[in-house]
Amino acid sequence: MDGLRVERDGGVVTLTIDRPARKNAITGEMWGGLAEIFDDLATRRDDRVLVITGAGDAFCSGADLTGAAAGDAPSGAGASVASMRMVGRAALRLHELPLPTIAAVNGVAAGAGCNLALGCDLIVASDRARFTEIFARRGLALDFGGSWLLPRLVGLHRAKELAFLADIIDAAEAERIGLVNRVVPHDRLFVEVDALAVRLAAMPPLLLAVIKRQLNDGSSHSMAEAIEFEDVAQALMFSSSDTAEAMTAFVDKREPRFTGE
Repeated sequence: MDGLRVERDGGVVTLTIDRPARKNAITGEMWGGLAEIFDDLATRRDDRVLVITGAGDAFCSGADLTGAAAGDAPSGAGASVASMRMVGRAALRLHELPLPTIAAVNGVAAGAGCNLALGCDLIVASDRARFTEIFARRGLALDFGGSWLLPRLVGLHRAKELAFLADIIDAAEAERIGLVNRVVPHDRLFVEVDALAVRLAAMPPLLLAVIKRQLNDGSSHSMAEAIEFEDVAQALMFSSSDTAEAMTAFVDKREPRFTGE
């Protein structure tokens, strides 16, 4: 759809938010489009990794609020909640996506755009990237999962500081506080992201999906519940063809070839 571009290459899917003139701000229609793309990816066996980035010099400046600023926001609480549920649906679909996701943050990531990056499993940032939970400056609450994601990444007190003050932080500070995995020179961003995506695409997809679920759900489970899930998951892995291939390749001293079975 307009504003969202999907490309595939060797199991790596690249989703580009493509509205550079608006710093890749996301319209109401595009939230629904994102949810549909994530739903589609969850059903495609040949898609192994998702990379999300932005066109031009920005990652995503968040929701396009030009209509709201002009007085065109949904009227009434019911209409506003229905509109926001489209945003929440996209956030949840990204979180639940079984394949690993990488945010390639090439510029500003603000508001929902910041939380779109935080919702990915890994974040690689250009040294020109900037991050902000801009909501408070606009008189808005956190959305796109930010209230859940932010304290889990940087701790509760740091999350409150970022959300209350809505400051803009650079890539180096984002790395220092644990908001991103790594920062790379701007002209190396996609080289580094491509190499990481290729590594992940070569790994057993079922295994990565299970590990992702274990880590995502771990903080909401007791130790006993986590171990029960580990037991079942490990039994599933031992019955998979990819695990058998990994064991055989280890004995044969060669690189494994995973099929997703």
